[in-house]
Amino acid sequence: MNTSKKSKLIIKTFKPDESNNSNNFNNIGNFTKHFTIFTLIISLFTCMISLTGCSDRKSSVSDTGFYFDTAVTITLYNANETTLKECFKICDKYEKIFSNTIESSDVSKINANSKSGRYTTVSDETIELIKTGIHYGDISSGKFDITIGYLSELWNFSGDSPKVPDNASIENIITHIDYNNISINGNEVLLRDSEAKLDLGGIAKGYIADKLKEYLKKQNIPKGIINLGGNILLIGSKPDNSNYNIGLQKPFGSDDDVIAIVNANDLSIITSGIYERYFYENDKLYHHILNTSSGYPEENNLLAVTIISKSSTDGDGLSTSAYLLGLEDGMNLIENTNGVEAVFIDKDYKLHLSSGLKLKDNVLTLKSKE
Repeated sequence: MNTSKKSKLIIKTFKPDESNNSNNFNNIGNFTKHFTIFTLIISLFTCMISLTGCSDRKSSVSDTGFYFDTAVTITLYNANETTLKECFKICDKYEKIFSNTIESSDVSKINANSKSGRYTTVSDETIELIKTGIHYGDISSGKFDITIGYLSELWNFSGDSPKVPDNASIENIITHIDYNNISINGNEVLLRDSEAKLDLGGIAKGYIADKLKEYLKKQNIPKGIINLGGNILLIGSKPDNSNYNIGLQKPFGSDDDVIAIVNANDLSIITSGIYERYFYENDKLYHHILNTSSGYPEENNLLAVTIISKSSTDGDGLSTSAYLLGLEDGMNLIENTNGVEAVFIDKDYKLHLSSGLKLKDNVLTLKSKE
């Protein structure tokens, strides 16, 4: 699976007034190759209330696994180890369905069978996610496109020595990027262009986070944090019933360099930014958010877009879509999407907020929650 964004979660305790030091995540290391991946910093207060429940439940359980080529950390409150393990089984299940690097996955089968013009029968979940990807293609005027697979592979931002591909290869590949060539008949899928490649990495993690939350709600787990490679989904509030403080990293800053704090609960917070995965060639920065029309990294006046929403799937799809659309059209998309707010950071590090957000003392809050 092509995991196109986000990073590890850093658990950190800080006071709200410390957030004003905005001048002073994944990188699974900011190596000498200049790779950096977006980091969200969750501020957890040390005061925890005692939770009661079944005898095998604990005040908190937490573990980290590795799925979708990234670290996945899940922390649950008033839960047991069995429930936590089941969460990772769910991650494993969906990785085996959605990954385009596992030969037996639905996505890999679609890509392989489409080369010979054959439909592939897939799971209900795969159909649902593909239809969701098509929806984001529609509302982004095609800028978000889940048939981007070969272009992402060509640029290989996750590789050890990425470089600018030759223009001829780029020009050839972009002629085959068009989500309108996806044919769905019940639970059967075909890419009508045999030279296209399906890649659901731009929305899969958000979808899986929503499925995890759905499972946990059924298990009566009221509070927790799901972090799929930097895609943050909050379940309820903190154990003391106060809001979480989610730090948004200043683009190209250090891990602890926070540009703003989101004060919220029971929401998804997801960012797409050009500082997540990038490299320099001939003193020019090339980042991983690709324009499917030109085949090159999108060039606009934005550094990052953060989406705050109930649905993590929406956050995943909209963060990339809004970035690719640019400030004006991207903000228009957000303002016309119910239940979604956004923070756009331009190249002057100015924050542009959607109408439902308020910034005070470097803390972002939802106006409806005040």
